[in-house]
Amino acid sequence: MSKKIVFLPLMVLVFYSQLFSQTAWQHISDRGIYQFLDELASSHIIDIATVVKPYSREDIASALQQAEGRWSELSSTQRARLDHFLAEYALERQQLKKGAWQLYQKDTTVSVHLLPPEVVYRDSLFRVIIRPVYGYRNFSGGNQNFWATYGGIEAISYIGSNWSVYASLRDNYQSGQRLAQPTWLTQEPGGTYKALTGGGEGGEFSEMRGGVTYTWNWGSIGLIKDHIQWGDHQNGSNIFSGRTPSFPMIRLHASPAHWIEFNYYHGWLVSEAVDSVRSYFPEEGNSRTVNRQMYIAANMFTLKPFSRLHFSVGNSIVYGDIPVQPAYLIPFFFYKSLVHTIHWGSSFQNNALYFNISSRQIRNLHLYATYFIDEFSIRRVGDPNRYNFTSFKGGFTLSNWPLRNVVLGGEYTFTNPITFLHDEPTTRFRSNRYNLGHYLEDNAEEFFATIRIFPVSTLELGASWTYARKGNHYQYIRGRRNPRIDELPVLEEITWKNNSVALEAIFRPVTNIRVFARFTLSDIQGFEVDDKPAQYYLDLFSAPYLHGRNNILELGFGMGF
Repeated sequence: MSKKIVFLPLMVLVFYSQLFSQTAWQHISDRGIYQFLDELASSHIIDIATVVKPYSREDIASALQQAEGRWSELSSTQRARLDHFLAEYALERQQLKKGAWQLYQKDTTVSVHLLPPEVVYRDSLFRVIIRPVYGYRNFSGGNQNFWATYGGIEAISYIGSNWSVYASLRDNYQSGQRLAQPTWLTQEPGGTYKALTGGGEGGEFSEMRGGVTYTWNWGSIGLIKDHIQWGDHQNGSNIFSGRTPSFPMIRLHASPAHWIEFNYYHGWLVSEAVDSVRSYFPEEGNSRTVNRQMYIAANMFTLKPFSRLHFSVGNSIVYGDIPVQPAYLIPFFFYKSLVHTIHWGSSFQNNALYFNISSRQIRNLHLYATYFIDEFSIRRVGDPNRYNFTSFKGGFTLSNWPLRNVVLGGEYTFTNPITFLHDEPTTRFRSNRYNLGHYLEDNAEEFFATIRIFPVSTLELGASWTYARKGNHYQYIRGRRNPRIDELPVLEEITWKNNSVALEAIFRPVTNIRVFARFTLSDIQGFEVDDKPAQYYLDLFSAPYLHGRNNILELGFGMGF
């Protein structure tokens, strides 16, 4: 009888964990929730691994509920933000959202809201939230005044006990200026632009994200098209930055024990390299171009030997011009060792190895460092004239100490020449020509400092300083001599420099809606290097409205991410 008493609660626990184990990923652009969870983790309210984003909405809801259980330890503004985010994740907490802007509710099944506009349905089998997304940004000052918008619709649904389906469709329209191009050194997300409808300067592009996932009590697997961000950071990750247009992938997440997490994905990249054999260029009629095949496989092991101390290690391979290789569908492999057999006698692959350490053992303090290895040789270590192709990032955040409701942060990034580069069009570390790694790419360094203050309710005030510079713009030339490719000067001549101070205010009046203002004093310069004029590097690395000294005011609002 006693065995049954012990066995029954275990069965209930297993059943419950499977009943509510579902995964819809919250997009990495939702900076508010990710920074809030980082802050709670540093304050020892929750304990989460922050090296891999996005998080699932179920995991976010679970972390918020954990914080709610320690309500007395939170400040007044933390409580306001917690209430705000708890309302956003009501569906994941098996609830219907309520509030002053609710237009209609039928029992516990249907709820319709005006602000934010959304429809929520919930029964024993199916839960779904459907809502529009829209945002507007106006830029004034600098070299030009212009505006940018996005608009569309998104849906997040949970089916049965284990299935999730989510989707987000939005059109981006930028009048007067484009915000991102593959070579521009900016944090703006990339897009595959086309000319504006009706002509004029600027551009527009469409972005479709989403996927279907299956979840069990210690992991999930899904076919998704989304953005991935790996590596702890405050101003751009140097493993996977998430800046490329989203691409389809098989994504696996597993945590079979409390001391380990594992992440893996196999993605279908866009090479934009024309396959001349499969393409047609008739003398009359329309041509048909076909891109060459290009893929990526990547994994990350996160070990937690002590509470709030996380060590992460992983590797990736970009390969192309062959069908999907089954060996790269095995999630936990070290892919470099496969190259010697699968790619014997060819160079159609590009490996990388990376490490990340995150420590929150001192309350309120988060220390982290990331080391990305593109190419490494032990013979270079002792040679002062040679270097490995690596990128390093180190930083800290200090939250709610010595002053409550204040977060301080600092970060340094340094990347050697040739890192993130490759010479083959189908093995480059990029998709749609946007670099997968750090936004400054190679031969660059950055200093970043920030302060964020939460004076009342969900109002956030912030200031940040960025000093970034980029050295000679090198090309990856295999077999180069005098100097060799690993002997090219590091930051010897500066081609581009950014010295900027930004002031920002963000207010979140209701869930899923934010209004913001940002004022930036920037000095972005190009320099005459390698027989190329300064304007060449300004055009290559920066949007026209950012050239030179500028005072730029950005006003806007956003609904959805």
